[in-house]
Amino acid sequence: MNSSERALMNGADIIVDFLVRQKVPYLFGVSGHGNVGFLDSAFKAQNRIRTISVHHEQTAGHMADAYFKVRHEPVATFTSCGPGSANLVMALAAAMMDSSAFFAITGNVPTSQFNRSPFQETGRYYQGDFPSVIRPYVKRSYQPTRVDMVPLAVRQGWELMLSGRPGPVNIDVPLNVFVEEAVVAPPQAVTRAINGAPGNPQALTTALELLLAAERPVIIAGQGVMLAEAAPVLQEFAELMGIPVVTSPNGKGSINERHDLALGSIGRNGTYAANDATKNADVILALGFTFDDRATSAWLDGYTLSIPPSRLIQIDIDPSELGRNYPAELPILGCARASLSFMNGLLRARTGAAPARRDAWLNRLRHGRDVWNKYQSGLATSDQMPLRPERLMRALSRAVPENAIIASDVGVHHNWIIQLFDALRPRQLIHSWGFAAMGFATSGILGAKLAAPDRPCVAVVGDGSFLMTPHALATAVEYDIPVVWVVWNNQGYCAIRDIQHGMFAGRELGTSFQYDNSRELYSPDFAALAKSFGVASHTITHASELEDAIATGIAANRPYLIEVPVERDIRPIGTGSWELPPLPQPEPNFLKALAAAGLSI
Repeated sequence: MNSSERALMNGADIIVDFLVRQKVPYLFGVSGHGNVGFLDSAFKAQNRIRTISVHHEQTAGHMADAYFKVRHEPVATFTSCGPGSANLVMALAAAMMDSSAFFAITGNVPTSQFNRSPFQETGRYYQGDFPSVIRPYVKRSYQPTRVDMVPLAVRQGWELMLSGRPGPVNIDVPLNVFVEEAVVAPPQAVTRAINGAPGNPQALTTALELLLAAERPVIIAGQGVMLAEAAPVLQEFAELMGIPVVTSPNGKGSINERHDLALGSIGRNGTYAANDATKNADVILALGFTFDDRATSAWLDGYTLSIPPSRLIQIDIDPSELGRNYPAELPILGCARASLSFMNGLLRARTGAAPARRDAWLNRLRHGRDVWNKYQSGLATSDQMPLRPERLMRALSRAVPENAIIASDVGVHHNWIIQLFDALRPRQLIHSWGFAAMGFATSGILGAKLAAPDRPCVAVVGDGSFLMTPHALATAVEYDIPVVWVVWNNQGYCAIRDIQHGMFAGRELGTSFQYDNSRELYSPDFAALAKSFGVASHTITHASELEDAIATGIAANRPYLIEVPVERDIRPIGTGSWELPPLPQPEPNFLKALAAAGLSI
């Protein structure tokens, strides 16, 4: 049917037909009485769009979030009214905070029952008021209350989802609107690129001149570089200019972290050379970077950044980010990719003076990087059990193929991954950064594999985060999604335990998993749990098994879980800081640790 032709359609068919037109391959969700009409339409479209039924709505959202992070193409979720859609809030918030997009279709009670307090209506202050529940966590919520309102809502929602800074959008549909019919013109497919136009040409020319004259310049690549798919033009610009590149933790992979000009991530768990570069730079070019607290050492002057006296050039597609956390001498509203391409064109056409010589600057930073790597590799040779985290990180880097996707869940293991895992390409590492939603990788790795079926997909998950969404294993078995979970078992919420120990004289409560009437630590048998789901599994008993176990799990081409006991009292080394006012911030300890190891910068 031509999209300009009017036809008799129910609300659910309008939505499903639109998703098919947009070439959406998957629907992730959970059934409920509020969305049975939608499921009937999905049933009729099974040969055009595949439905994946999960065991908790949070998993559906994390799968959709991860799918977008890998492909930059959105899919849709479906949930029912009341607790069904309320369970989706965690995943919506995580996606919103990370500029990740998915189309969230939520069911609501019939409009004829609005204001009567029917089963699962959110309506104490306004009828059918689920949109207010998720208002902070979506770009917009649409609630068509008649079938003829659906075409406009889905088209506008899809356009908004991908315009500017991507983010999730909600279509909240009362049950009767799913099943009632009206004569409508189905919405046309929407074509919208995620990235956009370059910044002001005069401002970009001025930025280039500032960088050409700088003695100690550095580029900070944020997630906006990956959203704009700007990695190739970033590398070209850095090489033409001879400028070192650091990334925000959420921008890891914007440049191959083994490139000669790459220094790693900045901030609380950054590398030594990266933080050294940004706090001592005379000119900083920030690309799609929000200057959040964990990436900037909580805005503490001189730990990661010193702005001023460093002069900041900030390019971002979101005007609200320009100058928000640091004064930008040159704020430029524009797409990172288009802006870098413009400056690359200026460089290629340039016949004037070459960039300032920066040998001393680059040599200093490369030396810091070399010493950092030497220190870390010395620790990674340990065969102690439980494993040193550095040993596990080395095994992961060695065992996974270069085209693998690594999903990190939230916990202390996440800090280690940010600090020590080399991301070689965009979207090789995915994680929940801004909202730090525990359960993201445990569930999201399924969406990553569906987005990239030809790439190995490995989730590194803490025991605490894994226990929040273990039902993802059942979905993997049901739909034959071959992923690997590496369970980092340190018997607690050890990221928070470390804060307790550092701030409260070693006192801890509620952060170690232990029997209530003793100090004995507790842990489930994760391998046995996996087997009960039908997932193959292995528990590491010696460090020498680790690389082979990961390789075996990937080669099995089926859902596979590896449990790894990890030493809970070894903490990531500090090169930056993080502050929780009024508690005092921890001081960097890398130089002291270096001296204790007989090394120096």
